[in-house]
Amino acid sequence: MLLGKRFSLRLVARVFPLGILAAMLCARAIAQEPGDPMGLPPRTPTPPPSVQAPEASGDQAGQSISPESGEDQGRFVFRKQVQEVVLHATVMDESGRLVTSLERSAFTVYQNGQPEAITSFRSEDTPVALGIVIDNSGSMRDKRQKVSQAVVNLMRASNAQDQVFVVNFNQTPYLDQDFTSDVNLLQTALHQVSSRGSTALYDAVVASNVHLKNNPSLDKKVLLVITDGQDNMSRETLQDAMKKLQSSKGATLYAIGLTDQGMTRSARQALEDLAQSSGGVAFFPKDLDEVNEITRGIAHDIRNQYTLTYNPGPSIGSGYQRIQVEAKGSGHTRLTVRTRNGYYPGESMR
Repeated sequence: MLLGKRFSLRLVARVFPLGILAAMLCARAIAQEPGDPMGLPPRTPTPPPSVQAPEASGDQAGQSISPESGEDQGRFVFRKQVQEVVLHATVMDESGRLVTSLERSAFTVYQNGQPEAITSFRSEDTPVALGIVIDNSGSMRDKRQKVSQAVVNLMRASNAQDQVFVVNFNQTPYLDQDFTSDVNLLQTALHQVSSRGSTALYDAVVASNVHLKNNPSLDKKVLLVITDGQDNMSRETLQDAMKKLQSSKGATLYAIGLTDQGMTRSARQALEDLAQSSGGVAFFPKDLDEVNEITRGIAHDIRNQYTLTYNPGPSIGSGYQRIQVEAKGSGHTRLTVRTRNGYYPGESMR
């Protein structure tokens, strides 16, 4: 047991047959210091994030401490952090089709109703850090084969430089594959099926979001959650999960709710709330055969987004900041912009 050691990741690493490489990674995981993306305990459950001590962050106070350069080495000064807000936005036309040819001048960003100057604009396909979070409870047993194949098809339709990890969850989230671009490794992780136990959906979402935040190499972060039931085991609440997705580096969440059984109205609403608050979409296919088309559509959506950046300045409050983005384009009477609808100030939001 690794008693007393605090890990920044709130996931449980599952032992799976990857030969010598897996053994090396496990050994490295035990040896890493807290905060390292590989700093995972072996398959030993850890408390969910809500019961662990919060991580200290200079950004939360709006300041950082750094040593002066030159002759005054050893002297420390306070420097004000700039609150940078980065939005990943999808634009749809009147018919629900993606619009991908807009310029910076087509967009207007509002925070708390006030217009903000866009400081950076990108419209090209960029790699993403992507977490695949799949329900592994008993009711999913007969669905996993088609679901796993649909996820593999999503990864094959994605940017080749995407970094993807796989979390299978029931009453505990298990990290069955850490960040990789190797589809074969991801496919192996998707076949780690136990299909038993309860459904701790919110714990899995929060833990996976933390894991995304601990990958600083890619700014664009996405979660895909697939489930057929209602959370009945999490210590985190729906409100906890939504707030943490809307933190400074929260992910865009896409959800697929399999509705053939066990998907109550409140469960559907929870998935919709998680997705919409983060700028994503929730889908509710009536048939498993629809999941493959949905995952391909999600891959297409991710690869055709705009990235907008702005700096709201130091006068913002500490509470929730509402965001609205509008777009106009010639030949279109109405464009709909989908992005996160707000955030909680803190460190740089990406």
